[in-house]
Amino acid sequence: MTTSHHRFLILGAGPTGLGAALRLLELGESDFLLIEAQAGAGGLAASFLDEQGFTWDLGGHVQFSHYRAFDRYMDLALGHEGWIEHQRESWVWIRDRFVPYPLQYNLHRLPPEERWQCVEGLLSIAGHEPAAQPIPATARDFDEWMLATFGQGIADVFLRPYNFKVWAYPPDMMNATWIGERVALPDLRTVLKSLCLGEDNLSWGPNNRFRFPKRGGTGAIWTSLAGRIPDAHLRFGDAVAALDTSQHILTTASGNRFGYDQLISTLPLDRLALLIGDPELVAQTARLKYSSVHVIGIGLRGQPPESLRTKCWMYFPEDNCPFYRVTVFSNYSPENTPDPGVTWSLMAEVSESPCKAVDASRVLDDVVQGLLATRLIANPADILSRWYRRLEHGYPTPSVDRDSILEQVLPALETRHIYSRGRFGAWKYEVSNQDHAMMQGVEIIERLVNGREELTLNRAELVNGRYNEDPYPEWGRG
Repeated sequence: MTTSHHRFLILGAGPTGLGAALRLLELGESDFLLIEAQAGAGGLAASFLDEQGFTWDLGGHVQFSHYRAFDRYMDLALGHEGWIEHQRESWVWIRDRFVPYPLQYNLHRLPPEERWQCVEGLLSIAGHEPAAQPIPATARDFDEWMLATFGQGIADVFLRPYNFKVWAYPPDMMNATWIGERVALPDLRTVLKSLCLGEDNLSWGPNNRFRFPKRGGTGAIWTSLAGRIPDAHLRFGDAVAALDTSQHILTTASGNRFGYDQLISTLPLDRLALLIGDPELVAQTARLKYSSVHVIGIGLRGQPPESLRTKCWMYFPEDNCPFYRVTVFSNYSPENTPDPGVTWSLMAEVSESPCKAVDASRVLDDVVQGLLATRLIANPADILSRWYRRLEHGYPTPSVDRDSILEQVLPALETRHIYSRGRFGAWKYEVSNQDHAMMQGVEIIERLVNGREELTLNRAELVNGRYNEDPYPEWGRG
């Protein structure tokens, strides 16, 4: 058994933990150790090669960025030539047809009755009906926000059914503080123009252009960046077994003990609380909500049909399929298949929660049936590979009481010199993309070493509302 002490101990080699470790190296700080339970880097952004030679991600990840610093790290990982650039094409499969996303800017593709249902709702909230109510300054929950922002029609036709499928919780159990840039707000003039002219509107969104690794899936990025950290600072394949916060001692499954001054954890908050064993922390974090995600990869012979040839991903609000999203994963990179041009691939995601049960023994077959029902595939005999992973912690749910819980838990951990960051470490969906997660790691190091503010964790509306230039004049020293 090993016993050692470190100024910084980092738990997890996903984007957040790697961001923290890389920033420590850049600042010339060498007294740190990163511990990862898995054999390799990436966390929820890892990739896998199946037995048939198909590459899979743990969900539909894309690389777009709010930060110049993150873009620098991406170029450091794969260079300028290791990427494929994409113009985003996202669609909604609804009423047995594809409608470009966002749906409210492409209502002309809906059946006539539902077009009017959607427009009537928008006109009502715009004040053209006597019964119209003003949009509340602060909606009590996500469902109230949807109705006040989109009207009854779009809420009933798309937003309510889709958001239950993706979040696995009713929208009235969620807050509305996370939304920001995540949802396209309706502009009545744009809606009516598209409707009258019959024009598709495909350009909305912060990620209307994105890039993807040529080879190795999203995980290739994080494997490359982990390779830039000296082995002496890395410990893979050794999970945390116990945490004594009074003595600042962490014990791993292998029986090794590590002392620390500061602990940066990217573990899910509820799991971290159980390791600490404080009953109050356990009770508080047990109130946090999350959904699990079943990720199913379907490798196929042939080439994608013409209807999918340029699409990136599709949303599925209806109940004739179990998945909420399907990615044409071979469109991201042909190298995601074993024989480019002769094989192709689809990746489906199915959510699960206490409010939405999933039969794991049937989910693969249910997904295949859903792909047939939505006409994404024509013949099950073309399937070469069926790959499956269940992610216990898939989405951190922005529940109505999430913010009040985090306002208690995160400061309580810091009194113990524990800084919980990342997708499930901070539990803030609005700053849980890969760029956000990595910058949370960078910024906590800047706070602990140089006393700087953590913008991503604390100012989501600021970092998401702009492209953030290099935050540190001395960037890259060390």
